[in-house]
Amino acid sequence: MRAALPGTRDYPKAAQIIQTGTKRADIFSSVNDIVEYPARPADGTLALATELLGAISAIRRIARRAARLAWRDEPLPPAQSELLRLAAAQPGLSVADAAHELRLAPNTVSTLVGRLTAAGLLDRARAVSDGRSVRLSVTDKARRRIAGWRDLRAELGARALDQLPASDRDTLAAALPALLRFAAQLEQNQ
Repeated sequence: MRAALPGTRDYPKAAQIIQTGTKRADIFSSVNDIVEYPARPADGTLALATELLGAISAIRRIARRAARLAWRDEPLPPAQSELLRLAAAQPGLSVADAAHELRLAPNTVSTLVGRLTAAGLLDRARAVSDGRSVRLSVTDKARRRIAGWRDLRAELGARALDQLPASDRDTLAAALPALLRFAAQLEQNQ
């Protein structure tokens, strides 16, 4: 019989998970809250994920910086931009749903809503079914701003792509479906 691991005597499932090594367990607040995860990925997969996510981050950061430099208006802070894009994609979104989607506290989203409303980019309307809750929608000014930003980023990206060899452009185009499946898998694993 194996010796009990320290701190697991009263929790046989925790001891089994820790001793077998077939699964990893993270403890959130107590041993009673153990959550099981599949074993770690293979080293090659882990290295690929590290490089891939690093490259995606670099592309996003550099594209955002280039667009901010070329943008004629005062850029919005990232959290406000995310909320504005979300409200444009999901008209009638509630503050609570936006907070959940953005993984922010509801009071933080309320503050962002107030700032975007004051800037004339977001409208708040009382929900028909529940007069206490608020539904969010973007204004025409916001729609124009979102479209202008999207078009500017696309133009800057197209210029960079034009400077790459055709074989690199073909490789990037062929990788798009796999990248979208990767994003969907990341979302599903949350």
